[in-house]
Amino acid sequence: MKLIYLFLAATIFCLGCNTQNQATPSGTDSTAVKTDTTNVIHETVPFKADVPNADMQIKLAVLAAPPEKRDSATVYGYDANNQLAIIKKGTNEMICLADDPTDTSFSVACYNKDLEPLMQRGRELRKQGMSGKQLFDERAKEVKEGKLQMPKSPAALYVYSADSKDVNSKTGEVKNGYLRYVIYVPFATAASTGLPEKPSAPGMPWIMDPGTYHAHVMINP
Repeated sequence: MKLIYLFLAATIFCLGCNTQNQATPSGTDSTAVKTDTTNVIHETVPFKADVPNADMQIKLAVLAAPPEKRDSATVYGYDANNQLAIIKKGTNEMICLADDPTDTSFSVACYNKDLEPLMQRGRELRKQGMSGKQLFDERAKEVKEGKLQMPKSPAALYVYSADSKDVNSKTGEVKNGYLRYVIYVPFATAASTGLPEKPSAPGMPWIMDPGTYHAHVMINP
């Protein structure tokens, strides 16, 4: 009789373990990330085994943003199909993009939300196979037609990059990272800003694509 009781107890224990394992599907992440104002609950997003989970993608992505902007930024990450999905809904004006797992180098970016129509349209057109001048001209046409809205005031973009060998996707540590700054000022020119069209000294701000919808100030420290 004692052996029977022991057998039943062991069976119940094993069933409980199996039920618990089935409750959390492998390869998914539905964690909560604490920000400076609230707990942001992520929808369950599947990830590939070799792609960092939501928490790590967020940790790495916000490295591009100023420190005081990181906790409350919205973050797009890559799911199991290498498609962008919101993995953290923020409360401030910053949107950050996680590192593309299909790219051999490491690069993350954060930008003002007023640039989202431009960035989103660029992503859509690249999926259609557009790049370079074709992509530039298509967005220029859509801006002219009023289909694509550009910021009405200067809007910042930050890009943080590094060699892949200097990135630890387990700890979120990045060595020898490089941060460059971009300020979009649509249709600005060298004359309207007083900036040169080419830098003449390291770290000197200069204006790229002057006079176009894509005019922006480049700062490469």
